[in-house]
Amino acid sequence: MAASSRAQVLDLYRAMLRESKRFSAYNYRTYAVRRIRDAFRENKNVKDPVEIQTLVNKAKRDLGIIRRQCPLSSGIKSHAQGLQQRQHAVGPGCAVWKGCGMEEPSPKIMGHLNL
Repeated sequence: MAASSRAQVLDLYRAMLRESKRFSAYNYRTYAVRRIRDAFRENKNVKDPVEIQTLVNKAKRDLGIIRRQCPLSSGIKSHAQGLQQRQHAVGPGCAVWKGCGMEEPSPKIMGHLNL
């Protein structure tokens, strides 16, 4: 493997590990780190430049996927909270409102909401 190719592969390996450590869920994070390490170790003895380039391209694609998924994994909790807040907009007196434990707003506030 050429020195520039080796440096490119190592940079890609480090970037993938760094990005995968941003997963908020422990199981996703540990699986990603383990899978990346295993894949790079499995292919460390590849000598064919064409095959190396194919593997590098696949790793770059996978890095892009990891980068797109990391913000989503931390956003799942905030998305669920947003859904819960939208359910409150249904209005007082409904089953969702009473089941969530929020206090009913005063009639003065409800008059401004036009519910």
